[in-house]
Amino acid sequence: MLQNFIWKNMIQKATKAHGFLDPFSLFTKVSRFSQPSEVLAPTELLRATAVLHARGLLNAQVIQHNLDWIWPFWIHQQFDPTNPSFIPRSFSLTHINLTHRNWTALTLPDQAETPLIDPRGLITPLWDGWSIDAWICEPHGDDLIPSRLAAVEQIVDFEHDNAVVTNSQRTNKQIGSTAQLTMVNGEPACDIRYTAKCERDAWFCLSVRPYNPEGVSLIREIHVDPKRPSMQVNHEHWVHFKDQPDHFALSNFEKGDVYDRISQASDPLDIDCPMEMCSGAAVYRLKPGTEFETSVQIPLENPDTAPDFDSTYQSRWSEYRDTGCQLELPYKNYAYLFEASVRNLLAHTAGDVFAGPYVYKRFWFRDAVYITYGLLCTGYHERAERIIDGFEKRQKASGYFESQEGEWDSNGQVLWLIEQFCRITHQAPKAAWKPMIHKGIRWIVRKRLSDELDQPHAGLMPSGFSAEHFGPNDFYYWDNFWSIAGLEAGAFLSKSYGEDEVELLCLETANALRSAVDASLQAATHRLGRLAIPSSPYRRLDSSAVGSLVCAYPLQLHIQKDVRVLDTAQYLADNCLVHNGLFHDMSHSGINPYLTMHLAQILLQAKDPKCFELISGIAELASPTGQWPEAVHPITRGGCMGDGQHTWASTEWIMMIRNCFVREIEQDRTLVLGSGIDLAWLEEDRPIQLNSAYTTMGVIDISIQRREENVEITWDLDHHGEAPSITIDMPFMEPVKASETRGRLTIDRINHPATDKEV
Repeated sequence: MLQNFIWKNMIQKATKAHGFLDPFSLFTKVSRFSQPSEVLAPTELLRATAVLHARGLLNAQVIQHNLDWIWPFWIHQQFDPTNPSFIPRSFSLTHINLTHRNWTALTLPDQAETPLIDPRGLITPLWDGWSIDAWICEPHGDDLIPSRLAAVEQIVDFEHDNAVVTNSQRTNKQIGSTAQLTMVNGEPACDIRYTAKCERDAWFCLSVRPYNPEGVSLIREIHVDPKRPSMQVNHEHWVHFKDQPDHFALSNFEKGDVYDRISQASDPLDIDCPMEMCSGAAVYRLKPGTEFETSVQIPLENPDTAPDFDSTYQSRWSEYRDTGCQLELPYKNYAYLFEASVRNLLAHTAGDVFAGPYVYKRFWFRDAVYITYGLLCTGYHERAERIIDGFEKRQKASGYFESQEGEWDSNGQVLWLIEQFCRITHQAPKAAWKPMIHKGIRWIVRKRLSDELDQPHAGLMPSGFSAEHFGPNDFYYWDNFWSIAGLEAGAFLSKSYGEDEVELLCLETANALRSAVDASLQAATHRLGRLAIPSSPYRRLDSSAVGSLVCAYPLQLHIQKDVRVLDTAQYLADNCLVHNGLFHDMSHSGINPYLTMHLAQILLQAKDPKCFELISGIAELASPTGQWPEAVHPITRGGCMGDGQHTWASTEWIMMIRNCFVREIEQDRTLVLGSGIDLAWLEEDRPIQLNSAYTTMGVIDISIQRREENVEITWDLDHHGEAPSITIDMPFMEPVKASETRGRLTIDRINHPATDKEV
């Protein structure tokens, strides 16, 4: 304490002496805008923000007075005063990618490495490292520089190892690249195969660049191997070229970008830079009208791995994707997005669970729980079990599942997920999980505030930072809904273990917390003059109210047509939609795909046709490679927040499509089939199908086909336990109850079947 006082006093005196505001005084003023809490902000979040802005400060010092360099796509867009992406720099100390945070990871289902490719084909092989770019340069200008093009073609080729294929074209020049994560001599490597063609004499350049999709990434030194066509970057990682170039060109910050020295062979074949802004290129002469082919490999784990360009690789994607949930739905490429999303889940659970391949390549319980739930519903149960096994090592002695301090949703989330695992796999909870389950339950019981407080937050969970994107610390209903679900899950799990006392403790505490939430919501209704659920007892309605929808999706704590939930959805639909997506003002300041899907799930349950507008809107915001950033810029339609490939967003696309075909009503042990099937999805004589979809009541195959004016639905449920009720409830029909777990129903779209008719 004395040491902290001394440091505080020294800093205050130093800042005042130099005319700066006292940071401690300012910090105190900032904290007044949040509810009192144990933690003002998670250390992990502050650390990540500091790193982001440190790079932004470096960007500010390097980019704006070197705009003649070849930079990544986002910089050319964001620094162009004629472009909608333009952001004035003025008093901004840091220059950060806020308009095109989009990239795609090159992945294998059992490898944790995630090289990145940006929307113009720039490859970043190593996490947060330098990059490789390809250009065609003519002697008299008119070059093909993909990062400066308004548009290129880019897709994921699922049939060829999840390769990302990029094609760039300008006048008489074209560059094609096929990039993938592969295995070379048993080691993971980034493999890029290029084609280049120009109708005139030109150079094809493969350049090592001192930047990545976030900005500057320093290169101290480049060394060219005189015995083989390879470059070594920073005395560590090698870039192996399949073909010997006509020459190598090297440059540093003093000399400028190597782009301006392409025609000059470097001698010696080494360069260093005190500013750590080296750049280099392998340069190949193109014969007019002749397509040139070559490739590059970068070993990712062992930098000294020798290249083996003739190696054959047996894809592991096929063995993973021959199992699990499968979708056939050609409408607007929905199946393509579904397949990309499932592969995204597998790629980011190869080791630990990550919310993304780059910025969010670290663990959060919140993301891990949603992602693992997606794995359960798509049939990857062994992987989900392994993830749950790993939760205990992150549990504190107090029972707190901590990924970020000051967030009170994680314990409820973990317990809920374990219950979902048991219900979906029809297994009892593992004996090894019992200690962490018990500690997790008791942490919630102890953490809850007293019911005797004379405050709207009486009996709730403490004030905290919650899901990071709701605003300052507050008593968020999100935390309380998750805690209720966790306690009810704890009761289910304790009953499975035969522990009646713990089961009773869970049920009593869950009921008490429900009562506290209900009392708090009644006060909120009186204060706001409507039934919608704000994000906390002290907030007006704003876009953060979307977090309160968790009570209905996925937790099903409230019945489908709960008036509070519906009024919350109505408020969000009326006030927070931009381009058919939920624009979230707090933090994200963009259209959030996964939160939009949460709203769409509520509209689906309510049979509101606006659900289809939101699904279509989010599909249109996906990248050509089937990915979503965490938040989307409403004008550029590029990423403006978080990782450029967000795993939680992929999870919500999977769950949205799955629930359109089949969703559970836990209270009634009912499966509802087809409630999200739009007639626009159905083509004549071409069925849409969802196979091997896992639910808490069993695994089901569903096929729906349009036949002239009729629609035919078939289903086959392999249930466990007592057979559930099944209701067919497509938007263009009245609900029909099915008496069998396997059947077929033909629907006359004009003459609707009678309500509650049995088949």
